Amino acid sequence: MKKHTYLNFKYLYIFFILTSPIVVKSQPIEDTLFVLPLEQYVQWVLRNHPVARRAGLLGDQAEAGLRIARGGFDPKWYGEWQYKSFDGKNYYNIGESGIKVPTRIGWEIKGAYQFARGTYLNPENTLPKNGQALIGMKIPLLQGMLTDERRTLLAQARLLPEMNEAQRRNSLNELLQEAVKAYLDWSLAFSQSEIARQAGEIARIRLYGLRESFLAGDKPAIDTLETFIQLQNRLLELNEARLLFQNSRLALSNFLWGEDDSPLQLGQGAIPQEVQVLSSSDLPVPDRDTLFQQLLSGHPALQSYQLKQEQLELDRRLQKEMLKPRLDLEYNLLGDGFDLGGPGGDPVLENLLFENYKVGLSAEFPLFLRKERGKLELADLKLLDNNYSFEQKQLELGNKLQSYLNELTTLREQIALYESVAANYQALLDAESAKFRIGESSIFLLNSRENNLIEARLKLAELKAKFLKAYYQVWWAAGLLPGI
Repeated sequence: MKKHTYLNFKYLYIFFILTSPIVVKSQPIEDTLFVLPLEQYVQWVLRNHPVARRAGLLGDQAEAGLRIARGGFDPKWYGEWQYKSFDGKNYYNIGESGIKVPTRIGWEIKGAYQFARGTYLNPENTLPKNGQALIGMKIPLLQGMLTDERRTLLAQARLLPEMNEAQRRNSLNELLQEAVKAYLDWSLAFSQSEIARQAGEIARIRLYGLRESFLAGDKPAIDTLETFIQLQNRLLELNEARLLFQNSRLALSNFLWGEDDSPLQLGQGAIPQEVQVLSSSDLPVPDRDTLFQQLLSGHPALQSYQLKQEQLELDRRLQKEMLKPRLDLEYNLLGDGFDLGGPGGDPVLENLLFENYKVGLSAEFPLFLRKERGKLELADLKLLDNNYSFEQKQLELGNKLQSYLNELTTLREQIALYESVAANYQALLDAESAKFRIGESSIFLLNSRENNLIEARLKLAELKAKFLKAYYQVWWAAGLLPGI
């Protein structure tokens, strides 16, 4: 009794499949869809992404830094005035005003005017009635003669344009690495969803045909049930593929920004270039020797370390200079009022050498030099640390470049092999389809052949996506991705 009930239920279910319309269908590609090419996408990212825009600011920052360093040599006005009155007496009224001009050779030139009046002036402050103009200079004889903080900062600032340009290129290189990877993930997801859609459409058409054949008495009912299950599996795979495609589109949208700095959402109508199209295009074949030469000589990350090394060398030179005693010579040519020729109109040169001048020496030297020796030691450690980082980065990039080149070679061979595998599966499916049409095969064998072909197509699309990722990773490791 139970067996009879089970058979009735089974045939009722098959009857339902045969007589009911199939309402779940795979959606074909609409005519309104448009292709977003990889090159156009990359240009959009380079133009509007915040990281790219921030990288574009580095040139302006370098100019500002250089302007700051040059400002250390700007002429500076100074002034000082003191007045004392006590108990109805004018003790003194003295002042000085002038301009100091630092020079690129470490000297400081000064031009000033002094005045001094009052009842109780110190003798050294006594000046001519008309005041006293002076022209002088301050010359470092030991510390500061070869370099000083102002000259070091200027020399370091002159490296900023190159450093910021290297940093800009490296930022774009890193940005495009992630952006291209997101595009290829999107492209692979689209290719897989298209394969799943086509497979679902084939299964649906086959089910319609088998149902008509069953109703005509040519095929058994069990074939329709197996084909229906095949269609259900295809629709499940299609839903999973479309979910992956939607999520990959969202990941891609992270790299799309408007010209008004607002984030953009990629529309439903946008589709990528398929991995089959991208991998079959005329990609420039990377030459290993050229790539490694570019890596060693022009990779922006390595250039940043090299330029930083130059800056640290300049800082070390300054700290080494600080170990010397400070000994400064100061000379001022004095005038009567604004007359620098001296009394009686004597020649200026004669006064410069023998009369009307003030000269002095100032010296200073820390006895233990702990601060100076500590700074020099720290400068040496920074140089060593940067050199270690440079060597490590160079090794990492070189190994990555070689690994991606190896991966390219292997993937190229695998793609050629799997294209042959897919072609052979297609031939088997065509032969099985012909045998099925004349009644010499079963729907089970036909579905099995088709499953093998679909798996091969999915695997081939995955291999091509891996090949493209490895291809662009090669250019990333060589520091050339902004040139896409």
